[in-house]
Amino acid sequence: MKKVLHLISGGDVGGAKTHVLTLVKELQKNLTVKIVCFMEGPFAQEARDMGIDIIVLPQQRRYDLKVIDTLVKLIKDEGFTLIHSHGARANFITRFIKNKLPIPCVTTIHSDFMLDFKGNLYKHIIYTNLNVFALKKFDYFIAVSESFKQMLIGRGFPADKIFTVYNGMDFDEDISYKSREKFLEERGLISLKDKKLIGILARLHPVKGHEIFIKAAADILASNKNIHFLITGESTEMPALDDLIKQLGIEDNVHFIGFGDAPYDILNAIDINVLTSYSESFPYALLEGARLEKPTISSAVGGIPMLIEDGENGYLFKAGDSNELSRKLSLMIEDEARSKAMGKALYKKADKNYSLKNLALNHINIYDIMLENKKERNTDENNR
Repeated sequence: MKKVLHLISGGDVGGAKTHVLTLVKELQKNLTVKIVCFMEGPFAQEARDMGIDIIVLPQQRRYDLKVIDTLVKLIKDEGFTLIHSHGARANFITRFIKNKLPIPCVTTIHSDFMLDFKGNLYKHIIYTNLNVFALKKFDYFIAVSESFKQMLIGRGFPADKIFTVYNGMDFDEDISYKSREKFLEERGLISLKDKKLIGILARLHPVKGHEIFIKAAADILASNKNIHFLITGESTEMPALDDLIKQLGIEDNVHFIGFGDAPYDILNAIDINVLTSYSESFPYALLEGARLEKPTISSAVGGIPMLIEDGENGYLFKAGDSNELSRKLSLMIEDEARSKAMGKALYKKADKNYSLKNLALNHINIYDIMLENKKERNTDENNR
């Protein structure tokens, strides 16, 4: 019998949070699964609200290893047959569990782990190296795009131990969101209710390329002052972005709207969904935008070209190229009918190819392979 223990820090936001919670909720329909995280917060509470079996084992700090013995006992007592880890902290903990238990372990590579701590030299040096140290102990890896699989192979991880599973979501689930007017009123932006709104839903991190979004905004605003640009997060999180906005003289048309823990509220409010990342896997911000048929423009990185066909159901641009982004944004702004048709086409492709059901079935197949391989190894060892 498969019993899967998912480990994650619990401080996760955005795509990683969405991926783990929706995946585990779907997996619960077919097997026994539990989440353990290491801090209390919105992730744990949302899991409880979704009816997911989750426990929190608080750590005083990232290096606090007292949870390891607790986890080993939990695995033995409840009979878990494999561990599925997500993120640097969980990977680090899993490495030490592997020293105590011969349990198969897989980790999902949600992002380029060499860039996760970019922008913070101390964390980059310490935490990135600890994560690489931990990753070398894992039996298997799940890459959320083919490009991430190739990235792992290029860094010396064995190709036959890497599975590719693209993100998925439930396109049949009823979703609710605030009206455009209510959302804008709450954010102090009700004056924008009749304006064209272009948004980026991404955490404020150097890898997300917000400066490209801002430079493209300046190009657009040079000829059209009726466009407004919304950025999730607070300007204080990355002061360099705020400085760039002021240097370009576009502060009246670019707005930081605070943390976006309800993505559909934001997506419903905007007219065009933009992603400017230098590195991505297969982001939920685009799938969620597709769910609402939003016209979409994204950098052509990671698995995104698997979803967006340039000029057919959206636009792609070369990462870092603000001129190409502004040119394609102009096309989408000027031809509203074509933009809406692209949004509908994006929804159809996402619904057909990237369902939550397929995501869960792919994971169950991987778990079966892991357990079968373990059984075969044990048989070989016993026959020696």
